Amino acid sequence: MALSPRLDLRQSQSLVITPQLQQAIKLLQLSSVELAEYVEQELVENPLLEIDESGDGGALLESAGNADDRNEDGAAVVDSVDGQAESPLDVEAGVDNEPGLSEEDGGGIDTSNAEDWGSSGNGGGDMPDFARNVAEAPDLRSHLIQQLNLAGFSPADRMIGVFLIEQLDESGYLRAVLADVAALLGTDEARVARVLGVLQKFDPAGIFARDLKECLKLQLEDKNRFDPAMAAFVANIELLAARDLKKLREVCGVSMEDIQDMIAEVRALNPKPALQFEHGVSEAVIPDVIMSVRPDGTWRVELNPDTLPRVLVNSSYVSEISRGGIAKVDKQFLADRLQSANWLVKALHQRAETILKVATELLKQQEAFFRHGVSHLRPLILRDVADAIEMHESTVSRVTTNKYMSTPRGIFELKYFFTQGLPSNTGAESHSAEAVRHRIKILIDAEAVSDVLSDDKIVEILRGEGIDVARRTVAKYRDSLNIPSSVQRRRDKAAGYGTSLTAGRSLGLVNS
Repeated sequence: MALSPRLDLRQSQSLVITPQLQQAIKLLQLSSVELAEYVEQELVENPLLEIDESGDGGALLESAGNADDRNEDGAAVVDSVDGQAESPLDVEAGVDNEPGLSEEDGGGIDTSNAEDWGSSGNGGGDMPDFARNVAEAPDLRSHLIQQLNLAGFSPADRMIGVFLIEQLDESGYLRAVLADVAALLGTDEARVARVLGVLQKFDPAGIFARDLKECLKLQLEDKNRFDPAMAAFVANIELLAARDLKKLREVCGVSMEDIQDMIAEVRALNPKPALQFEHGVSEAVIPDVIMSVRPDGTWRVELNPDTLPRVLVNSSYVSEISRGGIAKVDKQFLADRLQSANWLVKALHQRAETILKVATELLKQQEAFFRHGVSHLRPLILRDVADAIEMHESTVSRVTTNKYMSTPRGIFELKYFFTQGLPSNTGAESHSAEAVRHRIKILIDAEAVSDVLSDDKIVEILRGEGIDVARRTVAKYRDSLNIPSSVQRRRDKAAGYGTSLTAGRSLGLVNS
């Protein structure tokens, strides 16, 4: 057989991850805060993009499911955007856009978003910036330096004081060894200890302590409550962590009633005195999806406009530049920027539509939870939602990461609704692990002092309710709820402080 060169034509298909597809994947998994930062960066880099301040927007996701938008069968209809029937973003498997859920299919679910794509700021409104009105509290260092200046120290002692202030940790404890400080500053340890003694009288009480016992001692001295009995109590506080109140009473030489009063007094102290100076403004979770109940009892699901950047392509600017004579390289730059701007607007729309579709399916799957509470939470995995909306599991996973939904029962991360299932011993539907965990907490909270439930007893009760669960599973769920064992709970109840946070736990001495 002779060897000779030849040309062959072959047809094949392959999936290529283009830069645009990479951008779509990135946008899908961004949180609302990260998305706002990303869009802001794009606005800076792309001159053809601008914020839509007109109110009607150039990239709108029209309302779906309003009374005016229902078809003859009563089903909610999702309108297309700008006349284009764009499908929700699915990286692995794209599907055609589908009409909204009917009342029969979705329990009367109405899916919509607000008038337009909300801006990355305050939604285009005139809402005040409350963070600007928060009074700025002094930081711990400034607070201590101010007291140091009034303490009457000599220049050398003041320098020692400033050095010790710099050695405080975030809780207000002094972790430095006095001998090391003295050697570093070229002085004697007694002088450092004398300065420290003055600093330990500064506000807040308990500051500059070197361990928990000293912190409690300083606060009790400040209240003039550090008597010999309390001194013995603090010195043997490990007995409180071990719940050995009988031995603690003997060491302190007081009655059990006095021990209870001392426990209550110690619990009122602050084991981390410096934390009260943390004055950062708390950032509330902003939901991506808002769910509400209509007067007729049906559900309404809409996107939160405050989490959706409102951007559009400045077409007039493009036309104006195109009419003039520009160089070839400028023309190419303009074409690239125009393509990038159009793709971003399209990707933002697809992201919003995909989030809405996944949230709507979660509402369908977990409607019993929203109506009746956590005990009715169904077992659910990503595949269940992915199959229902005809998308890939990885797409659903990205959509539910760092996304939140506001519901009549509170704000939940979308991931919260995915729970493992425990089998039923009656052949009925399996039970959600979160619902079982909630049931265990209810049983333990309701137990009497004379009838503390063991893990085996809880297993027996749950199996009587049709939940097939092992004892080690009950123990694992109980530990995840920070509930101690039945033996420890019996001691707690006998001591009078129940199964909630004990004195030792509140001071950080014990974990369960």
